[in-house]
Amino acid sequence: MDLDYEGFKKNIWQMTGIDLSKYKEAQMKRRLIALREKRSFRTFSDYYQSLSADKNMREEFLDRMTINVSEFYRNPSRWEVLEQKILPRLLEERSSLKVWSAACSTGEEPYTLSMILSETSGISNFSILATDLDEHVLEHAKNGYYLEKAVQDVPLLKKKRYFSKQELGYRVCDDLKKHVAFKKQNLLSDSCGNDFDLIVCRNVMIYFTEEAKTALYEKFSKALRPGGTLFVGSTEQIFNPGLYALETEEPFFYRKKEK
Repeated sequence: MDLDYEGFKKNIWQMTGIDLSKYKEAQMKRRLIALREKRSFRTFSDYYQSLSADKNMREEFLDRMTINVSEFYRNPSRWEVLEQKILPRLLEERSSLKVWSAACSTGEEPYTLSMILSETSGISNFSILATDLDEHVLEHAKNGYYLEKAVQDVPLLKKKRYFSKQELGYRVCDDLKKHVAFKKQNLLSDSCGNDFDLIVCRNVMIYFTEEAKTALYEKFSKALRPGGTLFVGSTEQIFNPGLYALETEEPFFYRKKEK
């Protein structure tokens, strides 16, 4: 056992409320060793002492340990399934939709959802709760400014309708922003609300241990209304959805069973 790293995990939990033991250790430890060595510390104990005293170093640590990779319309075929099959079924039951974009990073995912829902017939109203642990990416998301490369996969008509051209990039229009509320949240430990029609959590759970995944699936199931849908990433298939009162609706889409 690496007592130096074990002590670091305990100290980080006490300082931030983040439980590093819930993340796959090899991946997380490798990432943090690189950051520690970048700062010229030989041990995690020495690194923690500086983290506890230096706000900028703490912010750098949080940026490194959180997985901030996001794109508009990531895996386009999955969004087509959402538009063509999942949303029409959800709208058979109610016209106002409550959505949660979990681990939303810099905002591309909730804004993609807002574009899709804005153009879906039969919706009278919708709200999107977008959460992430990293305050910096949330500020980026709230600002809604993206470089040209970031919006290259947004369909041209949607880009013209929902973005304003800025120097070197684009800014999301207020019509999209008004439906999205950003909030800081520790996905593994904080409460999340309930009665969601749709929960989107993609390309995040692959970094967690099996124990942490189980706890998340249970949390998502409780947060969904009966008949609501969980949408996961293309490498995150749930092999036993029935354990969480879910059933496969389409690949990577799981419907909460009716009571």
